[in-house]
Amino acid sequence: MQKTTIGLIRETKIPPDKRVPLTPKQCRILLEQYPQLDILVQPSSMRCYSDEEYRGEGITLSDDMSTCQILMGVKEVKVNALLEGKSYLFVSHTAKKQPYNRKLLQEVVRRGIRLIDYEYLTGEDGIRVVAFGRWAGVVGAYNGLRGFGLRSGAFDLKPAHDCFDLRELHQELDKVDMGTKRILVTGGGRVAGGALEILDQAGIRQVDPEAYLKESFEQGVYARLDPWHYAQRIDGAEFDFTHFMEHPEMYVNSILPYAERTDVFMACHFWDPRSPEMLDSKALASGKLPISLVADISCDIDGPIASTIRASTIASPYYGYDPVSGRETPPFEEGMITVMAVDNLPGELPRDASADFGEALMEHVIPELLKEGDSPMLDRASIASQGGLTPPYAYLEEYLAGRE
Repeated sequence: MQKTTIGLIRETKIPPDKRVPLTPKQCRILLEQYPQLDILVQPSSMRCYSDEEYRGEGITLSDDMSTCQILMGVKEVKVNALLEGKSYLFVSHTAKKQPYNRKLLQEVVRRGIRLIDYEYLTGEDGIRVVAFGRWAGVVGAYNGLRGFGLRSGAFDLKPAHDCFDLRELHQELDKVDMGTKRILVTGGGRVAGGALEILDQAGIRQVDPEAYLKESFEQGVYARLDPWHYAQRIDGAEFDFTHFMEHPEMYVNSILPYAERTDVFMACHFWDPRSPEMLDSKALASGKLPISLVADISCDIDGPIASTIRASTIASPYYGYDPVSGRETPPFEEGMITVMAVDNLPGELPRDASADFGEALMEHVIPELLKEGDSPMLDRASIASQGGLTPPYAYLEEYLAGRE
């Protein structure tokens, strides 16, 4: 039986990410389940799971990944760390023509690497099979509540990355007191689901959108909006979700009535650049919105929310936005909007996020990597292979060549 060796590479992006694709226990389970599999782990002092924890499960550690056919990480790999002719799995941030990763894709092609991007691993139904979205929502909502506490002085939560795991983070939420403030959440996928977990755990009551608009409450509440709440067709026709996804440019913004009753806005939606803006600079400068904090969990820079002018970091998660000038200010100044826009939120609860991600890999992806013959799932997620772009990603040709 021919062996397949998977290598878990150390993260090389700066600042480093502490997450791992597979936990030590998951590696051991895979070795027991698949006799044809070997796993090597590249030593790293930055992982949320230590080298000793991998050794404790009988996993071999090695700096040399040259014997591995498949290399798995989390974030982008530094160009000088790429090994020629290997198959890599990581989040590459290249398929949307991100200019900052053009060189990465060029080197992947030049070195004959097969690049399998986690974000494009989907089932036949088109739904992603592995994702960190839930954890982005969990940490993003927590950071939003923490930011409100810091701004108002009502409570003080420990930073999420100082919590050992989700259990400790949940314990911190006992401190939350929102008074009668209102929270608005947009989106209905994994990210929004994670955010709602935290709001519920904090004891904040959910109300339906209609009640949010029309009623008053003696306690803090939140409402979650779907696209048909915050967008409507230009031609006045009935909202159709499939039509909205295919033709978002045919819709206009209808979120302002909700925003006018909102203190904290948590953005968890998917946004297409062709879609209408949600909170543009004019709306934020109007003086009609009581919003004092925006937790942009989706983190679309220069996107649907004008106050998201840059990404923030785990070490410094908040900045301020002057709605009049549109400029950045210190994070908690009176009259300014506090913005939380960390773009790698799951990295704040790396052990829990890694375990969840690894379970999905074990169920959906590892069997595809080890089976004989073609895998439509892997093919759909392969941006490059054998020295060129694959057919589904041929649209990246001009980007790859540096002409756009």
